[in-house]
Amino acid sequence: MAKAKMLLDKDFKIAEVDKRIYGSFIEHLGRAVYNGIYQPGHACADEDGFRKDVLELVKELEVPIIRYPGGNFVSNFFWEDSVGPKADRKPRLDLAWRTLETNEFGLGEFAKWTKKAGADIMMAVNLGTRGISDALNLLEYCNLDANSHYSALRRNHGVQEPYHIKTWCLGNEMDGPWQTGHKTAAEYGRLAAETAKAMKVMDPSIELVSCGSSSVDMPTFPEWEAVTLEETYDYVDYISLHNYYGNAENDTEDFFAKTQDMERFIHTVIATCDYIKAKKRSKKTLNLSFDEWNVWFHATQSDNEEMEKHPWQIAPHLLEDIYDFEDAILVGLILVTFLKHTDRLKMACLAQLVNVIAPIMTENEGGAWKQTIYYPFLHASKFGRGTALQSVVHSTMHDSSKHSDVTDVESVAVYNEEKEEVTIFAVNRSVKEDALFEADVTCFEGYHVIEYLALENDDMKVTNAITGEKVTPCRKTQYQLSDGIFTANLKKCSWNVIRFGRK
Repeated sequence: MAKAKMLLDKDFKIAEVDKRIYGSFIEHLGRAVYNGIYQPGHACADEDGFRKDVLELVKELEVPIIRYPGGNFVSNFFWEDSVGPKADRKPRLDLAWRTLETNEFGLGEFAKWTKKAGADIMMAVNLGTRGISDALNLLEYCNLDANSHYSALRRNHGVQEPYHIKTWCLGNEMDGPWQTGHKTAAEYGRLAAETAKAMKVMDPSIELVSCGSSSVDMPTFPEWEAVTLEETYDYVDYISLHNYYGNAENDTEDFFAKTQDMERFIHTVIATCDYIKAKKRSKKTLNLSFDEWNVWFHATQSDNEEMEKHPWQIAPHLLEDIYDFEDAILVGLILVTFLKHTDRLKMACLAQLVNVIAPIMTENEGGAWKQTIYYPFLHASKFGRGTALQSVVHSTMHDSSKHSDVTDVESVAVYNEEKEEVTIFAVNRSVKEDALFEADVTCFEGYHVIEYLALENDDMKVTNAITGEKVTPCRKTQYQLSDGIFTANLKKCSWNVIRFGRK
């Protein structure tokens, strides 16, 4: 039997969890916007054309920040076409996904939707086909209350108060040859630095995210980070990380080990940031924004065929991965990894939120439903707020086909002092054995188990659908808590949420 022991102490802390690590992403891609969050005429549409069934599922996730409008889409985005009277908006060809963007839904609509969803905006500027002046114009339109052209234009569009968008991305994946307006590291570094300087003169209150590598597998990683940060370090607050994970080889055991790769990715970016900090003799510590992450591989082949054979459609079915049980387990492992790095990782965006590689799916003429990955994200967002604890964990290990010394159990704890609650997130990623899990919580005197939730299934390929959910959390009652020692049997391939409280 696999085994794991965890020792907790409320005084041993990693860092306060920034709630923005539970962020997400809406791009003008596929059915994320049209027939996703926005569908006038649908039976569930509100007065603004927003689908209320989708809004309710988004609000349940308590997503604090949402990245917009891309993604690859942003590198040919003309923001002016997405504001003002809809009759005057220009349709544009989206070169990233080879679709037709009508601009019926734009910045103003998104700002209104995020307000209803209870989320802030992470706005991206186009540094692919545009540059400094357009970034400044957009910032002025969004954030300034002045007697200036773009401030007045926003007011003329019926929005009297500025949007006050705090967080801005300086382009998207500019290291990628697929990106419209792709740059070398030196080119991007200079452009991003000059854009950042100018934007902070206009609005010193904003935070800026510099583009890191689009994946750990890029041949320029981590040289891209080192070269670009030479220029941007003094002017930005975060550097981005992007990575997606798949199981194309149908090797579940190795699939679950891929968070080892994520760990190395995070450690390497931190080391590179700190190298530039040392080189510049700076007192500032740069933090990380993992603003694109998810499982993505199921629909890749059909997506490529659709874009090649049927270009310039409006809101086609693209990137609509249907997630199975093992995908939910990997998402849980990723969230545990994030919580272990909350000292430097301050933002993250599950890409994406609706229909496009998403936890929420819709039918054009029907309802909305939760994918398997919805549940670990929901649990982490609701219960993973407070202080991440530096626990001591000892787990048995195994080797997979491409990874060695893989822990059977990955776990982390979050202490919410205000609510007098502590939550343990534990994943048994062994595909062969249940795990005997023991947690020493003696420092939390007087605490009892509030609830124990788990995702368990013997079928790794089982999925949810509009017709019914086969993957949902269950409540566990088979555990012991005696003299501050919690003991339970974690089923093989399971996501576990154990909540303790004094009240």
